[in-house]
Amino acid sequence: MALTLVRKAAKCFHHSQYTKVLSTRFYSLYEPDYLELLKPKIPIYTDLHVQIKSFAFPVLESYQAYINTIAEHMDIDVEDSFAVPPKKLKIQRLKPKSDVVDSEYLLNEYERSFHLSNVSATKYPIFLRILQATLPEGVKLHVEFWNPLIDQKRYVPDKQLLDLKSELGELKGK
Repeated sequence: MALTLVRKAAKCFHHSQYTKVLSTRFYSLYEPDYLELLKPKIPIYTDLHVQIKSFAFPVLESYQAYINTIAEHMDIDVEDSFAVPPKKLKIQRLKPKSDVVDSEYLLNEYERSFHLSNVSATKYPIFLRILQATLPEGVKLHVEFWNPLIDQKRYVPDKQLLDLKSELGELKGK
């Protein structure tokens, strides 16, 4: 089919150079018919990363359970779901037209991540629309392709281990 389209396009050109180049290129190209049968009929997203963030811990936990339930009912594979250590924020509210601190707030931003795999292109928009429609107030949703560096965020560095490694490096340097 592609060969006939190329031939028709080549006939449209009145220059003999283009027809010679196009005809010689595609005569040597052979693709067996059974290769088309091996391709999936519906495209598949191999790895996706769903991230939800919120300042309210109970709301985030219940929404995480809800996402797992929806994914289970839609036959979407959840490879992994994990919590990331909270981000601590210090917010200061100033008095009007001055540098004097009126009030100070200490907030924790909580984050949950999901690694989804083999999501079909027909299920993905439905799944995403359900997540957007049921998104609680104050929860942020972010979906992107999976990156292996995301997995490293979940681990908390061990301070003692880092100190011992730095001491070992100093001893080797001497």
